[in-house]
Amino acid sequence: MVPESSRMGLIRKILGPKSKYAKDLPYAYEARVSLTADGEVTTTYLSDTICGLVEYLKGECVDPKTVEILEVRLEHDVVLEPKLYLGRGGEWLTRPELCRSFEEHYPGHIRPDDCSFSDRDKSIAGS
Repeated sequence: MVPESSRMGLIRKILGPKSKYAKDLPYAYEARVSLTADGEVTTTYLSDTICGLVEYLKGECVDPKTVEILEVRLEHDVVLEPKLYLGRGGEWLTRPELCRSFEEHYPGHIRPDDCSFSDRDKSIAGS
């Protein structure tokens, strides 16, 4: 007999994180980065979490002025206001400031000691 925790781990690998089924949360986040001044040439990065995406962009020294971040939702994508992921000086926020910034945006999902996104992968896919 397979232990319950092993079965749940296998189910999560197949079905994905539980938080992806919360209809009030996005499935993923997309960063569109302009590579030219006119914005005609862009590259895209995807992550299951906003913190994973912002940490990656900051680590790669991507200029926040060249980025638009979207929530990927079932119905349609939603452009995030930069004030949610940028500080007053226009720099990338880091945790825990980034978490605090999203507390109101995702009521009940981000708390000082826990986060509904903690079951998601923070890796990046990009072009």
